[in-house]
Amino acid sequence: MMRKPAWYLAGLLIIGLALLAISCSSTTPAEEEEEEVVGEEEEEEEEVTVTKASIVRGGLLYDKWWKIADGATEPTGDNPLWSLQSSNTRTGADTWRCKECHGWDYQGMDGAYAGGSHMTGFTGVHKPGSTRMISEMLEIMKGGNNANHDFSAVMGDGSLQDIANFLSEGLIDDTQYINYSTKGVIGADLDNGKKLYDGTCASCHGSDGWMIVFGDEGVGDLANGNPWETLHKIRFGHPGSAMPSSINTGWSTEDAVDVLGYAQTLEKATEEEPTTEGPPNIPADHAGRTGCPMCHEDGIAGAPQWPTDHAGRTDATCSACHQATG
Repeated sequence: MMRKPAWYLAGLLIIGLALLAISCSSTTPAEEEEEEVVGEEEEEEEEVTVTKASIVRGGLLYDKWWKIADGATEPTGDNPLWSLQSSNTRTGADTWRCKECHGWDYQGMDGAYAGGSHMTGFTGVHKPGSTRMISEMLEIMKGGNNANHDFSAVMGDGSLQDIANFLSEGLIDDTQYINYSTKGVIGADLDNGKKLYDGTCASCHGSDGWMIVFGDEGVGDLANGNPWETLHKIRFGHPGSAMPSSINTGWSTEDAVDVLGYAQTLEKATEEEPTTEGPPNIPADHAGRTGCPMCHEDGIAGAPQWPTDHAGRTDATCSACHQATG
Protein backbone atom coordinates (compact mmCIF):
# COMPACT_ATOMS: atom_id res chain seq x y z
CA MET A 1 0.00 0.00 0.00
CA MET A 2 1.29 3.43 -0.93
CA ARG A 3 2.05 5.55 2.07
CA LYS A 4 0.19 8.94 2.25
CA PRO A 5 2.40 12.01 2.38
CA ALA A 6 2.65 13.93 5.64
CA TRP A 7 0.93 17.06 4.25
CA TYR A 8 -2.14 14.97 3.32
CA LEU A 9 -2.51 13.57 6.85
CA ALA A 10 -2.04 17.04 8.37
CA GLY A 11 -4.81 18.44 6.16
CA LEU A 12 -7.24 15.74 7.24
CA LEU A 13 -6.46 16.48 10.89
CA ILE A 14 -7.15 20.20 10.47
CA ILE A 15 -10.47 19.56 8.72
CA GLY A 16 -11.55 17.17 11.45
CA LEU A 17 -10.75 19.63 14.21
CA ALA A 18 -12.67 22.38 12.40
CA LEU A 19 -15.79 20.23 12.05
CA LEU A 20 -15.58 19.29 15.71
CA ALA A 21 -15.39 22.97 16.74
CA ILE A 22 -18.41 23.88 14.62
CA SER A 23 -20.51 21.06 16.07
CA CYS A 24 -19.64 22.11 19.62
CA SER A 25 -20.37 25.83 19.14
CA SER A 26 -23.54 25.65 17.06
CA THR A 27 -27.04 25.56 18.56
CA THR A 28 -29.93 23.46 17.45
CA PRO A 29 -33.08 25.10 16.03
CA ALA A 30 -34.87 24.16 19.24
CA GLU A 31 -32.22 25.97 21.30
CA GLU A 32 -32.46 29.06 19.09
CA GLU A 33 -36.24 29.08 19.46
CA GLU A 34 -35.88 28.79 23.23
CA GLU A 35 -33.56 31.79 23.28
CA GLU A 36 -36.04 33.83 21.25
CA VAL A 37 -38.90 32.92 23.61
CA VAL A 38 -36.86 33.91 26.65
CA GLY A 39 -36.11 37.27 25.01
CA GLU A 40 -39.79 37.84 24.27
CA GLU A 41 -40.73 37.05 27.85
CA GLU A 42 -38.19 39.53 29.16
CA GLU A 43 -39.53 42.21 26.80
CA GLU A 44 -43.11 41.54 27.89
CA GLU A 45 -42.13 41.94 31.53
CA GLU A 46 -41.00 45.51 30.74
CA GLU A 47 -44.34 46.48 29.15
CA VAL A 48 -46.79 48.53 31.27
CA THR A 49 -50.52 48.22 30.71
CA VAL A 50 -51.90 51.76 30.37
CA THR A 51 -55.64 52.14 30.81
CA LYS A 52 -57.83 55.04 29.77
CA ALA A 53 -58.85 55.52 33.42
CA SER A 54 -55.20 55.83 34.47
CA ILE A 55 -54.47 58.44 31.79
CA VAL A 56 -57.52 60.51 32.78
CA ARG A 57 -56.64 60.32 36.47
CA GLY A 58 -53.10 61.38 35.59
CA GLY A 59 -54.48 64.43 33.79
CA LEU A 60 -56.46 65.40 36.89
CA LEU A 61 -53.39 64.93 39.09
CA TYR A 62 -51.38 67.14 36.71
CA ASP A 63 -53.97 69.84 37.35
CA LYS A 64 -54.24 69.69 41.17
CA TRP A 65 -52.94 66.42 42.59
CA TRP A 66 -53.98 66.92 46.24
CA LYS A 67 -57.63 66.92 45.14
CA ILE A 68 -57.20 63.45 43.60
CA ALA A 69 -54.37 61.50 45.26
CA ASP A 70 -55.50 59.22 48.09
CA GLY A 71 -54.57 60.64 51.49
CA ALA A 72 -52.87 63.71 50.02
CA THR A 73 -53.07 67.09 51.73
CA GLU A 74 -52.79 70.53 50.18
CA PRO A 75 -49.20 71.82 50.48
CA THR A 76 -48.60 74.98 52.46
CA GLY A 77 -44.98 75.91 51.71
CA ASP A 78 -43.31 76.44 48.36
CA ASN A 79 -42.06 73.62 46.16
CA PRO A 80 -38.28 73.19 46.67
CA LEU A 81 -37.74 73.89 42.96
CA TRP A 82 -39.56 77.22 43.12
CA SER A 83 -36.50 79.10 44.30
CA LEU A 84 -34.81 78.39 40.95
CA GLN A 85 -37.00 81.05 39.33
CA SER A 86 -38.21 84.51 40.32
CA SER A 87 -40.56 85.60 37.52
CA ASN A 88 -43.64 83.76 38.85
CA THR A 89 -44.54 85.24 42.23
CA ARG A 90 -47.15 82.71 43.28
CA THR A 91 -46.61 80.93 46.59
CA GLY A 92 -47.75 77.87 48.51
CA ALA A 93 -49.92 75.21 46.92
CA ASP A 94 -49.84 76.80 43.45
CA THR A 95 -46.09 76.15 43.26
CA TRP A 96 -46.73 72.40 43.56
CA ARG A 97 -49.10 72.12 40.58
CA CYS A 98 -47.54 70.41 37.57
CA LYS A 99 -49.33 72.79 35.25
CA GLU A 100 -47.80 75.83 36.98
CA CYS A 101 -44.32 74.81 35.89
CA HIS A 102 -45.06 73.00 32.64
CA GLY A 103 -48.18 74.77 31.41
CA TRP A 104 -51.66 73.71 30.34
CA ASP A 105 -50.20 73.12 26.89
CA TYR A 106 -47.34 70.99 28.33
CA GLN A 107 -44.76 73.17 26.53
CA GLY A 108 -43.35 75.00 29.57
CA MET A 109 -41.13 77.94 28.67
CA ASP A 110 -41.65 77.23 24.97
CA GLY A 111 -45.43 77.55 25.06
CA ALA A 112 -48.17 79.78 26.46
CA TYR A 113 -46.13 80.29 29.66
CA ALA A 114 -43.20 81.75 27.74
CA GLY A 115 -44.26 85.10 29.16
CA GLY A 116 -46.74 86.65 31.57
CA SER A 117 -47.30 86.09 35.26
CA HIS A 118 -47.10 82.28 34.94
CA MET A 119 -43.66 82.30 33.32
CA THR A 120 -41.10 80.21 35.23
CA GLY A 121 -38.50 79.26 32.65
CA PHE A 122 -39.00 75.57 33.39
CA THR A 123 -39.01 73.16 30.47
CA GLY A 124 -42.09 71.49 29.07
CA VAL A 125 -43.12 67.85 29.37
CA HIS A 126 -44.47 67.29 25.86
CA LYS A 127 -41.15 66.33 24.29
CA PRO A 128 -39.90 64.00 27.07
CA GLY A 129 -43.39 62.54 27.40
CA SER A 130 -43.40 61.56 23.74
CA THR A 131 -39.83 60.28 23.56
CA ARG A 132 -39.08 58.59 26.90
CA MET A 133 -40.34 55.31 28.31
CA ILE A 134 -43.01 55.35 31.00
CA SER A 135 -40.52 53.92 33.48
CA GLU A 136 -38.23 56.88 32.82
CA MET A 137 -41.04 59.37 33.42
CA LEU A 138 -41.90 57.58 36.64
CA GLU A 139 -38.28 57.77 37.77
CA ILE A 140 -38.28 61.53 37.12
CA MET A 141 -41.42 61.89 39.26
CA LYS A 142 -39.57 60.10 42.05
CA GLY A 143 -36.61 62.48 41.91
CA GLY A 144 -34.33 60.33 39.78
CA ASN A 145 -33.01 63.35 37.89
CA ASN A 146 -33.38 65.90 40.67
CA ALA A 147 -33.98 65.13 44.34
CA ASN A 148 -36.14 68.27 44.66
CA HIS A 149 -38.52 66.82 42.07
CA ASP A 150 -39.36 63.82 44.27
CA PHE A 151 -43.15 63.64 44.63
CA SER A 152 -43.14 60.22 46.29
CA ALA A 153 -43.30 61.91 49.69
CA VAL A 154 -46.66 63.57 48.93
CA MET A 155 -48.50 60.94 46.87
CA GLY A 156 -48.47 57.18 46.49
CA ASP A 157 -47.01 54.97 43.79
CA GLY A 158 -50.38 54.54 42.08
CA SER A 159 -50.79 58.29 41.59
CA LEU A 160 -47.21 58.68 40.38
CA GLN A 161 -47.79 55.87 37.88
CA ASP A 162 -50.96 57.58 36.63
CA ILE A 163 -49.07 60.83 36.04
CA ALA A 164 -46.32 58.97 34.20
CA ASN A 165 -48.95 57.21 32.06
CA PHE A 166 -50.64 60.55 31.32
CA LEU A 167 -47.34 62.17 30.33
CA SER A 168 -46.44 59.29 28.03
CA GLU A 169 -49.84 58.48 26.51
CA GLY A 170 -52.22 61.39 27.17
CA LEU A 171 -50.51 64.52 25.87
CA ILE A 172 -51.40 66.26 22.63
CA ASP A 173 -49.59 68.97 20.71
CA ASP A 174 -51.72 72.07 21.31
CA THR A 175 -49.84 73.99 18.62
CA GLN A 176 -51.75 71.88 16.08
CA TYR A 177 -55.12 73.05 17.42
CA ILE A 178 -54.68 76.55 18.89
CA ASN A 179 -53.29 79.68 17.27
CA TYR A 180 -50.93 81.02 19.93
CA SER A 181 -51.10 84.57 18.57
CA THR A 182 -54.89 84.94 18.47
CA LYS A 183 -55.86 82.14 20.91
CA GLY A 184 -58.38 81.02 18.30
CA VAL A 185 -59.04 77.37 17.53
CA ILE A 186 -57.61 76.03 14.27
CA GLY A 187 -60.09 74.25 11.98
CA ALA A 188 -62.87 73.64 14.52
CA ASP A 189 -66.13 72.11 13.30
CA LEU A 190 -68.53 74.43 15.13
CA ASP A 191 -71.63 72.42 14.21
CA ASN A 192 -70.14 69.30 15.79
CA GLY A 193 -68.93 71.37 18.74
CA LYS A 194 -72.42 72.75 19.37
CA LYS A 195 -73.99 69.31 19.14
CA LEU A 196 -71.55 67.86 21.68
CA TYR A 197 -71.75 70.90 23.97
CA ASP A 198 -75.55 70.92 23.99
CA GLY A 199 -75.67 67.17 24.58
CA THR A 200 -73.14 67.02 27.42
CA CYS A 201 -71.92 70.36 28.74
CA ALA A 202 -75.06 72.52 28.69
CA SER A 203 -76.76 70.53 31.47
CA CYS A 204 -74.27 72.02 33.95
CA HIS A 205 -72.90 75.12 32.21
CA GLY A 206 -76.08 76.22 30.48
CA SER A 207 -76.67 76.72 26.78
CA ASP A 208 -75.11 80.19 27.05
CA GLY A 209 -72.23 79.11 29.32
CA TRP A 210 -73.44 81.09 32.34
CA MET A 211 -75.12 78.52 34.58
CA ILE A 212 -71.85 78.20 36.52
CA VAL A 213 -69.99 81.48 37.01
CA PHE A 214 -66.22 81.46 37.49
CA GLY A 215 -65.65 84.64 39.46
CA ASP A 216 -67.27 87.04 37.02
CA GLU A 217 -66.66 84.96 33.91
CA GLY A 218 -68.61 82.40 31.93
CA VAL A 219 -67.45 79.52 29.74
CA GLY A 220 -67.04 81.88 26.77
CA ASP A 221 -64.58 84.02 28.73
CA LEU A 222 -62.52 81.02 29.84
CA ALA A 223 -62.42 79.46 26.39
CA ASN A 224 -61.20 82.70 24.81
CA GLY A 225 -58.90 83.80 27.62
CA ASN A 226 -57.16 80.48 28.25
CA PRO A 227 -57.99 77.96 25.52
CA TRP A 228 -55.16 75.66 26.66
CA GLU A 229 -56.64 75.22 30.14
CA THR A 230 -60.14 74.87 28.73
CA LEU A 231 -59.03 72.15 26.32
CA HIS A 232 -57.22 70.27 29.10
CA LYS A 233 -60.33 70.35 31.30
CA ILE A 234 -62.60 69.29 28.43
CA ARG A 235 -60.37 66.26 27.93
CA PHE A 236 -59.73 65.33 31.59
CA GLY A 237 -62.33 67.10 33.73
CA HIS A 238 -61.93 69.35 36.77
CA PRO A 239 -60.39 67.93 39.98
CA GLY A 240 -62.85 67.35 42.78
CA SER A 241 -65.94 68.00 40.65
CA ALA A 242 -68.47 65.98 38.69
CA MET A 243 -67.19 67.34 35.36
CA PRO A 244 -66.77 64.38 33.01
CA SER A 245 -63.70 63.66 30.91
CA SER A 246 -64.29 63.72 27.17
CA ILE A 247 -61.79 60.85 26.90
CA ASN A 248 -63.99 58.71 29.13
CA THR A 249 -67.04 59.88 27.20
CA GLY A 250 -65.50 58.51 24.01
CA TRP A 251 -64.80 61.79 22.25
CA SER A 252 -61.79 62.10 19.98
CA THR A 253 -59.23 64.88 20.36
CA GLU A 254 -60.89 66.59 17.40
CA ASP A 255 -64.27 66.43 19.17
CA ALA A 256 -62.77 68.17 22.22
CA VAL A 257 -61.24 70.82 19.96
CA ASP A 258 -64.60 71.35 18.25
CA VAL A 259 -66.25 71.93 21.64
CA LEU A 260 -63.51 74.41 22.55
CA GLY A 261 -64.12 76.23 19.27
CA TYR A 262 -67.85 76.38 19.91
CA ALA A 263 -67.31 77.52 23.52
CA GLN A 264 -65.38 80.50 22.18
CA THR A 265 -68.57 81.66 20.45
CA LEU A 266 -70.55 81.79 23.71
CA GLU A 267 -71.45 85.07 25.39
CA LYS A 268 -68.61 86.73 27.27
CA ALA A 269 -68.79 89.04 30.27
CA THR A 270 -67.18 91.84 28.29
CA GLU A 271 -70.10 91.75 25.84
CA GLU A 272 -73.02 91.68 28.26
CA GLU A 273 -72.36 90.63 31.81
CA PRO A 274 -75.41 89.04 33.47
CA THR A 275 -76.62 90.98 36.48
CA THR A 276 -78.76 90.03 39.46
CA GLU A 277 -80.50 92.07 42.11
CA GLY A 278 -78.42 91.27 45.16
CA PRO A 279 -76.98 87.89 46.16
CA PRO A 280 -78.94 84.86 44.88
CA ASN A 281 -81.23 83.13 47.34
CA ILE A 282 -80.54 79.71 48.86
CA PRO A 283 -82.93 77.07 47.44
CA ALA A 284 -85.61 76.03 49.91
CA ASP A 285 -84.30 72.44 50.09
CA HIS A 286 -80.84 73.76 51.03
CA ALA A 287 -82.04 75.72 54.07
CA GLY A 288 -80.11 74.88 57.21
CA ARG A 289 -77.27 73.14 55.39
CA THR A 290 -73.70 73.64 56.54
CA GLY A 291 -70.35 73.25 54.81
CA CYS A 292 -71.14 75.70 51.99
CA PRO A 293 -67.45 76.13 50.99
CA MET A 294 -67.08 72.37 50.39
CA CYS A 295 -69.24 72.58 47.26
CA HIS A 296 -69.05 76.21 46.19
CA GLU A 297 -65.31 76.84 46.46
CA ASP A 298 -64.58 74.70 43.38
CA GLY A 299 -68.07 74.29 41.93
CA ILE A 300 -68.40 70.62 42.90
CA ALA A 301 -71.31 68.65 41.43
CA GLY A 302 -72.57 71.61 39.46
CA ALA A 303 -72.80 73.99 42.43
CA PRO A 304 -72.22 77.64 41.45
CA GLN A 305 -68.57 78.44 42.08
CA TRP A 306 -68.09 81.43 44.34
CA PRO A 307 -66.13 84.52 43.21
CA THR A 308 -62.42 84.66 43.97
CA ASP A 309 -62.96 87.43 46.54
CA HIS A 310 -65.13 85.03 48.59
CA ALA A 311 -62.17 82.81 49.53
CA GLY A 312 -62.06 82.10 53.27
CA ARG A 313 -65.71 82.86 53.93
CA THR A 314 -67.65 80.64 56.31
CA ASP A 315 -71.19 79.27 56.58
CA ALA A 316 -72.07 82.27 58.75
CA THR A 317 -71.03 84.82 56.17
CA CYS A 318 -72.78 82.84 53.43
CA SER A 319 -76.11 82.72 55.26
CA ALA A 320 -75.85 86.39 56.21
CA CYS A 321 -76.07 87.43 52.56
CA HIS A 322 -77.88 84.56 50.90
CA GLN A 323 -81.37 84.06 52.30
CA ALA A 324 -83.37 80.85 52.04
CA THR A 325 -86.42 80.94 49.77
CA GLY A 326 -89.85 79.73 50.72
